[in-house]
Amino acid sequence: MNARVFIDGQSGTTGLGIQARLEAVPGVVLVELPPQERKNPAAKADILRSVDLAILCLPNAAAEESVALIATLGNAAPRVLDASTAHRVAPGWVYGFPELTPEQGDKIRGAQRVANPGCYATGAVALLRPLVDAGLIPADIPLSINAVSGYSGGGKTMIADFEAGRAPHFELYALELEHKHVPEIMAYGGLTRRPIFVPSVGNFAQGMLVSIPLFLDELPEKPEAEELGAALAAHYAEAANIRVLRPDGETTLEPESLNGSNDLELRVFANPARRQAVLVAKLDNLGKGASGAAVQNLRLMLGLDE
Repeated sequence: MNARVFIDGQSGTTGLGIQARLEAVPGVVLVELPPQERKNPAAKADILRSVDLAILCLPNAAAEESVALIATLGNAAPRVLDASTAHRVAPGWVYGFPELTPEQGDKIRGAQRVANPGCYATGAVALLRPLVDAGLIPADIPLSINAVSGYSGGGKTMIADFEAGRAPHFELYALELEHKHVPEIMAYGGLTRRPIFVPSVGNFAQGMLVSIPLFLDELPEKPEAEELGAALAAHYAEAANIRVLRPDGETTLEPESLNGSNDLELRVFANPARRQAVLVAKLDNLGKGASGAAVQNLRLMLGLDE
């Protein structure tokens, strides 16, 4: 029997990406709400009662309204996958990063409510959590996280500005140091001390690099860079979408080569003589950072990964 899925907010960047990716997933039927009914709570409630899974691709406030509506449906309520920021650290929600721990995939499979990760957080958490769990990075160490994304992650206004040539070629933002992804980076990266996170956007459509510099002698174990890479490789040894690569001879890294995929690449760059290292994650901000991750979670929730 086919699973019925409703995308609430299907016309946005993430919603459109999910629709396109679901065309290649058998066993799923997309159910749509007519455009004229999208702000009609009764019509939305009717369609929510009829589906197995609702995917929320909405601003935070609208996602919270949809979750409140779903909560009124009792036994007819569908399972929920929220792609907004609203519920990523909320009680009762499972974080939708299957590779987080060996048990995370099973938690997603059995969850009623799953929060899709943020794009920047996906890269940061993927780098940090295995190293914190392995005792190589203390949970309370001061960290700086830098990242650059393609402009497609910035919403309709930013996309229009870049495509019209009105936007700068590159800009830092969130310089008030209160970016919305920091709470989930802390919660799922295993950190107890708030990192400094500085995101930026470049004049390219999609792709992302997240980097974390380290002074190796400031870490309690004073590890070699190879130990950091080995811990990452061990953690993701069974992960289908995550590769830990040795940066043999690489001295530069571009952000776009994984575009269109649900893949994530991790590298540890180092200068052994200087005892310095940089952890780097590469991903498609619309793939493993958004729509790709949502479809990966959908497959788990609906048992389509087996």
